[in-house]
Amino acid sequence: MKFIRKHITAKSIIGMVLLLVLFSVVVSIIGFNGFTSALMQQYADGAFRTARTASSELSADLIDYYWTSEGKTAEYLAIYDRLERLCNSSGSTFIYVIQPDTSDYAHIRFLFSTINADSRYTKYDFGYLRETTNDDYKQKYKALYEGTSEQELVVRDQGYIETDPHITAMIPLKDRVGKTQGILCVQRQMDVLIAARNNYLKKILWVLAVLVVLFIAGEGLYFSGVLLAPIQKISNEASRFASEGIPSQRKLREIISNTDEIGDLAASIDRMEEDINSYVENIRKITAEKERISTELSLATRLQAAYIPHDFPPFPDRKEFDLYATMEPAREVGGDFYDFFLIDDDHLCLIMADVSGKGIPAALFMMVSKMILSSCAMLGKSAAEILTKTNEALCANNQEDMFVTVWLGILEISTGKLTAANAGHEYPALMQNGGSFGLYKDLHGFVVGGFEGMDYSEYELQLSPGDKLFLYTDGVPEASDAGRNMFGIDRMIKALNEDPQASPLKILTNVRGAVDIFVNGAEQFDDLTMLCFEYLGGQ
Repeated sequence: MKFIRKHITAKSIIGMVLLLVLFSVVVSIIGFNGFTSALMQQYADGAFRTARTASSELSADLIDYYWTSEGKTAEYLAIYDRLERLCNSSGSTFIYVIQPDTSDYAHIRFLFSTINADSRYTKYDFGYLRETTNDDYKQKYKALYEGTSEQELVVRDQGYIETDPHITAMIPLKDRVGKTQGILCVQRQMDVLIAARNNYLKKILWVLAVLVVLFIAGEGLYFSGVLLAPIQKISNEASRFASEGIPSQRKLREIISNTDEIGDLAASIDRMEEDINSYVENIRKITAEKERISTELSLATRLQAAYIPHDFPPFPDRKEFDLYATMEPAREVGGDFYDFFLIDDDHLCLIMADVSGKGIPAALFMMVSKMILSSCAMLGKSAAEILTKTNEALCANNQEDMFVTVWLGILEISTGKLTAANAGHEYPALMQNGGSFGLYKDLHGFVVGGFEGMDYSEYELQLSPGDKLFLYTDGVPEASDAGRNMFGIDRMIKALNEDPQASPLKILTNVRGAVDIFVNGAEQFDDLTMLCFEYLGGQ
């Protein structure tokens, strides 16, 4: 079995032998059926000829007279003697004449019943009454008696309780006016037919066996020389190349002379070795380049993380406020950023921004935007002036047409007055007077870096001790699950109000947890940045 599984010659020969056997079986079945049908037709024709010969030995007009003879008159005995001789000379098993009960054809009565001397069966006595064998016989008797058929044939391949397999030919005995008076039947055993059929089957099987042996021998020699040897060479070369990884100095096409598909396969193996060798070299170069890029991206990630405030609490000596912020880029580096810093002892600047695009370009634009925003803020500009100056600086040399949405607020710590401006950014969420979070739909200006000459407006909020401000980028409400359904503003507000009196750290943890449950492991497509600020009151 291992040889068969491993060698293509054995598999090919077995496959073709199976096809040959299948073809032979189909042809044998067709021939067997044709042979059997021809023999059956000869049997039937012989039986009908015997039946017609036997019908000439008696007269249908004298059927009633024969019944009155009770099988004892000289004329009846002479007819019986002639029928018996015909039965023996024709090779028939039975020749008999019956009259069925025409009311339902369920019974038959025997007028004549002769039997072959070599038969092991017994004949029926004169006038013997018995049930009709089955419905098939009933229908045939009826057809003969009612004139819808001139002859009927019954084939009993499997035999039944009284006889072995046989055929019975039946013809009607009609009087001079054409009325059927009885049915003459000739029965012949099928032993000769079965013997001839079995002999034919044995010959077919012997021929098939010889053909299979000759085919296996011939195909084995052919496949070994034409198919197996070249394929073995190809297999050896493939194994060698797999272990050494070096193309052979002598090509397979020089060794294998086949001009068929095997020759094409050998040429393909040669090309494959050359292509794989070139591919491996390219992979080495690409891998080295990828490692370099990966190292640089890792460095960029660390630089960006270091450039954004990440130590909390950021001002441990200031008890007037508390804040916490997080940023999770969708890629190694992102375009979102937050910032907070003291302009002076009484003014705190808060920034939440989102750069268009992702990856390295967005990260570079983000760092430039952050530097300009913080520089303008440290110059003591108002929130609107900071956005205006930043827009002018970015538009001056923005060849890539990138832009950034910004929410920027300056808190006067001692009084709780917050002056803010919004450049196309998300609405902040605000909680005041110990209540719950809700969106604060502030006035939006145009994005920063979009067009030159833009002016920005600002607004004021009065914060009381305990008030909280939640800032975020669109990555929070637009976080999506596997079905592309978004987290949304409503779920975000619900997560904020899960415990609105909690610390900024706990509030961000609640929001992030709600987002994780919603997306359920789906890939993050956008940067996710949040900041929560709590005003505790001026000292």
